[in-house]
Amino acid sequence: MNIILITTTAITVIGILVGIGLVYTGKKFEVKTDPRESAVRECLPGNNCGACGYAGCDAVAAAIVKGEAPVNACPVGGAAVTELIGDIMGVSAEAQEKRVAFVRCKGNCDVTHNQANYFGVHDCRSAALNGLQVTECDYGCLGFGSCVQACPHYAISVKNGVAEVNWYKCVGCGLCVKACPRGLIELVPESKHVAVQCSNKDRGPLVKKVCQAGCIGCMLCTKQCEVGAITVADNLAHVNYDACVQCGKCVEKCPAKVITPPRTGAAA
Repeated sequence: MNIILITTTAITVIGILVGIGLVYTGKKFEVKTDPRESAVRECLPGNNCGACGYAGCDAVAAAIVKGEAPVNACPVGGAAVTELIGDIMGVSAEAQEKRVAFVRCKGNCDVTHNQANYFGVHDCRSAALNGLQVTECDYGCLGFGSCVQACPHYAISVKNGVAEVNWYKCVGCGLCVKACPRGLIELVPESKHVAVQCSNKDRGPLVKKVCQAGCIGCMLCTKQCEVGAITVADNLAHVNYDACVQCGKCVEKCPAKVITPPRTGAAA
């Protein structure tokens, strides 16, 4: 009986000592969190999309509070989120303009064709890795939907062989940009209405041979632009979105009709 009592007492004492030790250790090595971090985190949309360049909303909230990221670091939240975070941090900043995904390819099944049948995994990355050239255009959309699978907001679909973005559903997270093995998707400012829907860098005759809707590098667009916002490099037109005033003259003059408004899709 004495043995049981002694054992019970010893275990109780040890438990109390361990508890005291844990409390002391916890207080000594406690990592204090700035209460503003939680407040900033609550303002963020919670997509954890990585569009800000951080691992997720928790990471960017911590970076904002530490001064490692600006209050407008979240491109998805827009002006409303930036204003709320600015109030918490006691600073003001202009909101980053929302960007939307744009597929730089117009080569659907009506203007180009497949030159081989692919029977592998129905995924663009798999098709690209096996080395098989599926489409006639070396730069065109493969149409197997890696970007569709990557989009958490169902903003992308493959129509007639080419990926298309529903502008109204897109939050600009950029996951589709990372998923495309051919680098055909870019993020463009929401307010801009001029973008080049082609990625083919071959010369005009070669482009026309594989796609009737490709940029031929004719430079007619550059001659129309009075502010120098559109240039041709590597036989392909490029738009400087910061300089573009959206006059639309390049859109009207393009003989291939590949300079188009990036706005697509219907309102959700």
